[in-house]
Order: sequence, then structure tokens, then C-alpha cells
Amino acid sequence: MALLETGSAAPDFSLPDKDGNTVKLSDFRGRKVVLYFYPRDNTPGCTRQACAFAAAYSRFKRLGVTVIGISRDSEASHKRFANKHSLPFILLSDPERQAIEAYGVWQEKKNYGKVSMGIVRSTFIIDENGIIIRTMPKVKPDTNAEEVLAALGG
Repeated sequence: MALLETGSAAPDFSLPDKDGNTVKLSDFRGRKVVLYFYPRDNTPGCTRQACAFAAAYSRFKRLGVTVIGISRDSEASHKRFANKHSLPFILLSDPERQAIEAYGVWQEKKNYGKVSMGIVRSTFIIDENGIIIRTMPKVKPDTNAEEVLAALGG
């Protein structure tokens, strides 16, 4: 399945956060949401990406934007990851790939000639009405947060 395109309705989901609370995308209607999908907690690229979002978090808050990161990691893994790196935003656990597949980020990947399925690091900006206003495929961990802020005019 291909990544969802700009202009698509953002699929709702219901997933647990690092504390076991259920979070739905629809809970954030009326606010912009930055939804980013990443492969795995505590890997070098994912850690740099999360820390970049954390460093820019006050700017996202000033813009009234909610930041949500999603991977297949467990709630316990997310809790350790968030605590270790002081991540102030929402991390959701999607081991069954509910949102991951709905957004089209579960794709074939090639790494050192080996082909496997996995999460393609991608970010979606969703408007107050639940419409995707920007799709950012194959983002770079170090520049993703700043690119998102630029797209939001912040």
C-alpha cells in the first residue's frame, strides 16, 4: 500500500501510549497534529529524530500543534525511551500495525541488499479537521522536526 496522500482524510486509530492510556487521533480534532512513524526506539536514527522533536517541542506547543510518534515498540519500551531522552510528546505503541498499515508506511525496505518489510520513516501533518495537509515520506531523522516546523510556518 502506498503512503497516504496530501488531501486524504487521516485514518483514526486507537492505540496505547507509554502509560497504557488509549489515545485516538479523533481526540485531537480542532488542533493540528504532527504524526510521525519511526522504526524502533533507542536506535541511532530514531533517537536523533525523537530528540530533535523534543528540542523543538516548545515551538510546536506555541503553534498549538500536538506531536505523536508511532512505532511497533511496546508501551514499556516507549516508557524507557521517553524517560531516557526526556521526550515530552506522545509515543504510541502499534504492534499490530493498525495505524502503520492504515497510513501506508509498512513497506518493503532494502538494507545492504537484504529485502524486508518495515516502517518507512514518514511524517504527516494533519489539520484541525482531520485532513492530511502534508505527507513527508522517507524523512531524515536529523532534519525532520525543522522541516515540519517550516511547513507549519513556525
